[in-house]
Amino acid sequence: MHVRAARPDDAETLRTAVSRARETTVFDDIGSPLLDVSAAGVREAAAEAEWSFLMEDDDGPVGVAIAHPDVGGSEAELLALWVHPNHAGEGVAAELLSRVASSVTDRDVDTLRATVPADSPGAQEFFAAHGFSPRGTRRGHAGEESIVAADADELR
Repeated sequence: MHVRAARPDDAETLRTAVSRARETTVFDDIGSPLLDVSAAGVREAAAEAEWSFLMEDDDGPVGVAIAHPDVGGSEAELLALWVHPNHAGEGVAAELLSRVASSVTDRDVDTLRATVPADSPGAQEFFAAHGFSPRGTRRGHAGEESIVAADADELR
């Protein structure tokens, strides 16, 4: 498997991979349905984000991470993190997080932030295991959400 920068023409391939995994969003594995996985939705998200990475094996995409910096700040938000269920537990998410962290720190961003449903213990455990700390909660379109953040340099 290898990680590379995602390109706009990856949208259809990624959408197909997510669909074949019988998922409807790239956030299903961490419980936060925020990104439309139609080819247009993925293309739009990747085009608007500063950092988009795709992990592939010989059969195609197995994971994606998308992040964008805050305007004028030293933080970035992890907008998408998806790993194909057949590759869960293989370090795909950790490698994608590391790649995002390396990229954001190269641009003087200190903190990587993510939002996860407050009622998703798996997501909370995942982010805690990778150095993210709770920062608060807010009401989102998926219900109550927890905001977590980590020192980007420590995720590298």
